[in-house]
Amino acid sequence: MFDPAARTRARLRALETRTRDRTEAAAVADGVAETVGLSEARGAAFEGPPSVGQPYRRQTGLDWLARKGRISAAQKSAGERYGALYRRASRAGAIRSTLDVRPGGGGPSGPGAREEVLLMAAEGSAQAAARLAAMRSRLWDQADLVSACDLVCGQELTPREAVASEREVGRIEALVSVALDVLAGEGA
Repeated sequence: MFDPAARTRARLRALETRTRDRTEAAAVADGVAETVGLSEARGAAFEGPPSVGQPYRRQTGLDWLARKGRISAAQKSAGERYGALYRRASRAGAIRSTLDVRPGGGGPSGPGAREEVLLMAAEGSAQAAARLAAMRSRLWDQADLVSACDLVCGQELTPREAVASEREVGRIEALVSVALDVLAGEGA
């Protein structure tokens, strides 16, 4: 009934499993640290994990600028509105995929329901594009201001990620700040 050899084997298997799990966890942690380090070297900003085992959170360009005190809360809010419109308008031509395929348009919602959803999405994208165009016209359609907002607010890049050289980082920060000042001041 009491087999010391079986007990020893079970203990050794448990020890081997724990060792393998610890080794795998260390390898994953090293991989995450390497990925975060490489992304930071390219200009991405991250919030460190609040505790062990929690994920890193990539900061958007607006979050980074606000955290550094380079833009005000009103400017950040204007940038978030610009970014939401940019992302909504940029997917206007995208054909969305679905797993809910019903040939002939039949189904619980009735015929034509899918087309109705597609039309509503297209209308929303068209409205977003019109509002984005209005915001861009408030920036006097200046290519530098619009481009800076597209990169930092729309694509959510940090200033360092958005430009090729370190010398340009200060320039794009200044452009975004001026553009957001204009958008926030005019009640975007």
